[in-house]
Parts: sequence; structure tokens; C-alpha cells
Amino acid sequence: MSQRGDYGDRLDDAFWEVNAAASRFISYGCGVSARHLRDRSLRMQFNRELAYYAKRVVEDVYQRRISPEQGLEAIQGEANSLKSQANRILTQVGGMVGGTSQLLTGIRSCVRSFGSTCAFHGLPLIAHGGNNFYENARGMYEGRTDVVGPVRKTYQEVALRMGYSEREGNIAYYATDLLISGSALARKIPKRGAWRLYHYMSTDKERAIMQMGKGALSVEIFTSGLTLKQLIDEYKK
Repeated sequence: MSQRGDYGDRLDDAFWEVNAAASRFISYGCGVSARHLRDRSLRMQFNRELAYYAKRVVEDVYQRRISPEQGLEAIQGEANSLKSQANRILTQVGGMVGGTSQLLTGIRSCVRSFGSTCAFHGLPLIAHGGNNFYENARGMYEGRTDVVGPVRKTYQEVALRMGYSEREGNIAYYATDLLISGSALARKIPKRGAWRLYHYMSTDKERAIMQMGKGALSVEIFTSGLTLKQLIDEYKK
């Protein structure tokens, strides 16, 4: 951002507080664009627009078209909006990754069990995984956070028929989502290299979580944390 040499006749603390806030805003915006914009030209354009906006606010304060307090409010408002959008994107990307993981886990469960565990384990994972991917993918495309997929809509409708509100339906949906994801990690599956003639013995099996790599486990913890946060937020409404 501009140095004191550019505004040598305006050295009051209030003005330089606005200048410092503008610099922090630009720095944060550059970090956001580096994380979310892969295209170099789009990233440069985004950073340039942020810099132009911050410079206009500083210039308006310098020329006394607005007060320092108004300048700080304008910059902080844009910073809060940017943070909100960045958090939305992070949450929706995590939701898409988590939904894909649930979907694939459910399909594998049905295939490996030849359909024997599909009804009570595989299909719920497939339904929730597909719904989570849909809600977050559509929300990201449309820039929304209020997309409700068909599976969560079913939970809401059941809650309404039972005399409750959509809030209780959402709580049930998120709680079930955590439950089936946790059961997928805790279920016993054959160890790598285990051999069977007819049936696997208990010693041939281990918890699914034991076969997960650090990357997959980190993703699972992150996405489950997002779901838990949504459950808590819904409970507090």
C-alpha cells in the first residue's frame, strides 16, 4: 500500500490506521486468491481489483471525502464479505470431498458384501454421500449456502409430519450423517493379504480405520468436523 511519502501532508494517526487496514485487506485477499484461483490471469485480476478498491478508500479518506471511521468501516465490510465467501468455498469443497468419500464407501460396501450389507450400511452412505455432493456442488456453482438436496428434504418432511420443524429434520440429517460415517470407519473388514477358504475368521479382520492412510484419515476428520459444526449451528437456532 502507499507509503508516507505519497501522503506526506496527511500524517494523523486515523489516516494511517486506514492505510494499515487497507494493506492488511490486500494481503489477506492475495492469500485467498492464491488458495482458490488456479488461473494466473484471474488471480492477478482479482488482486488488482482488491488493490484498486483499497486505494480508492484511502484516497477518499486522504481527500476528506469520507471520514477515517467510514473508511475503516468500508474496508472491514469488504474484508468480512471476503472471509465469508472464502469460508463458504472451503466448507463446500470439504462437503463435496466428504460426499464423494461416502458415496464410494457405500458402493464398495455393497460390492464387497455382494449386497448383504447394502440395505443397512451401503445404501445410507450412498444416499447421504450423493446428497452432500449435490448440495455443496450446486451451492458453490450458484454462490449459495441454502441448497437443500432431496435426501435432507425427506428428513425435513418427516419431521414436519411428526409435528416438528425443518430444524429438527436438519438435526436428524446431520446426526445420521455422522453416525453412518463413524460406523463406516468402525466396521471390520478383511486385513490386507488375508486369505479365506470359506469364511474369514475374526482374526482375519480389522477396523476399516486401520487401513486408511494419513491423507484419507485427515480428510475424514475434516469433513466430519464440518458436519459436526453444521449440527451444532442448527441446534443453536
